[in-house]
Amino acid sequence: MVNVDRRAFLQSAAAAALTASMPATVQGEAPAATTKMIGIQVGAVSFVDEGADKVLDEFQRDAAINTLFLATFTYGRGIAGRQVPGQPLPDHGKQEYDTGTFYGGNYATIHPQYYKNTVFRGTRATDLGDYDVLEAVLPAARKRGIQTICWFEDVFRKDLPNIDQLQEKELSGQNASTLCFNNPNYRNFLLGIVDDWSHSYEIDGVMWGSERQGPFSNALGASAGGRTNNPHNVTCFCQFCEAKAKGRGINPERARQGFLELAKFVDAGRQGQRPVDGYYAAVWRLMLRYPELLAWEMLWTDSLRETYAAIYKQVKAAKPSLGVGWHIWHTNSFNPIYRAEQDLAAIAPVSDFLKIVIYHNCGGERMAEYIESVHQTLYGDVPQQELLDFHYRVLDYKEKSLAEIPFTGLSADYVYRETKRARAGLDGTKTQLWPGIDIDIPTASNHSKCTPEGTRDAVLAAFHGGADGVILSRKYSEMKLANLKGARLALQELGLT
Repeated sequence: MVNVDRRAFLQSAAAAALTASMPATVQGEAPAATTKMIGIQVGAVSFVDEGADKVLDEFQRDAAINTLFLATFTYGRGIAGRQVPGQPLPDHGKQEYDTGTFYGGNYATIHPQYYKNTVFRGTRATDLGDYDVLEAVLPAARKRGIQTICWFEDVFRKDLPNIDQLQEKELSGQNASTLCFNNPNYRNFLLGIVDDWSHSYEIDGVMWGSERQGPFSNALGASAGGRTNNPHNVTCFCQFCEAKAKGRGINPERARQGFLELAKFVDAGRQGQRPVDGYYAAVWRLMLRYPELLAWEMLWTDSLRETYAAIYKQVKAAKPSLGVGWHIWHTNSFNPIYRAEQDLAAIAPVSDFLKIVIYHNCGGERMAEYIESVHQTLYGDVPQQELLDFHYRVLDYKEKSLAEIPFTGLSADYVYRETKRARAGLDGTKTQLWPGIDIDIPTASNHSKCTPEGTRDAVLAAFHGGADGVILSRKYSEMKLANLKGARLALQELGLT
């Protein structure tokens, strides 16, 4: 059998598949471009530093961008602000960090009438003075035929006015830094902000992301960097969640006791104290003794889904033509429990599009961190390489060894498989699939780094897997232009530019 290069196969197959879907043209004419969505995540500071016209021209020239995902609200550095301090600055924008100025918040003008039903107000970002990113960028984007989607996330600061009235309650009884989906003040804030943007600006849609998971997976440290999780800090045990649980027939005290026992198990595992019957059996014993553990996990997950539905309904009531979608966290690629909770068919009715995070380059480092964490909890009896092989089998990947993946990242084949799986999960629905593609998301100094070829291969793989578009991520202010241009190379090979 002839040994075919995997990348060459992906390129040719993707090109054939997309070309077949393109309309016929008169002989001699250039083929018509398909209506694939090519998006990029970008924060307000990039337009302030470089100018809206310059940035938008760069996007169209380097990556044929037709959709902006503007970081309109966040208190986190993942999607707003300049490059993360300590990481190499990119080859554009101001060549300095904004350590002393970044604060976060709402980068658009706040219209108070939309926030009457919440105590959470005064979230206007102060980093950039009175700069309104929507007011500044929308006209220039529309002139170029570029659509604009407000991109906001579930990330907050502890020092905000009245934030304590929205925060989740930890198992310990203390307030968490995260906010509760069942708290009317938080729910009404989310509805208010999308109502504000939908009515006040000529936007094309909204995308919201919550990079969190339920208390069971959190206690087990089942995410990248999960080893630092404190199992005593799991959430949420506030009055709203407990009332909701009782309405479902769940006993909050039994749930609390179950999580206290789970926390003891995790603490012991982190200290290398193996249970008499092994780690896996010990966790199952706790689940059997306290079925409330999984009931509370699903309570949290259902609350997230209900938040999706509420935002969707609010936006559609304001302007039915606006698109509404969600950012699905990268833990979906590592943790089978979290993946089980991301039932795409279940959330499709309230999703015009989904951004499934499929970050290939930083994915190797993150997968290794996940394996290191759960090797001390749920899967403590399994050697780490065997544990990784198990995850490759159950998640349907074929990637390199644990010793290699932090330095190589994950392959384009991973992008292809994840896209194809998500496409199958959405079959029969109206929901568009727009995978998130990693361009220069920070990794440790000696770990895998993005390349133009890597970007090209990932974009090719996403379209070959059945994507309706791609979102270049995490934020333009950390991307190198050469790596951004890798996306255009893929689109040229596919005949999309």
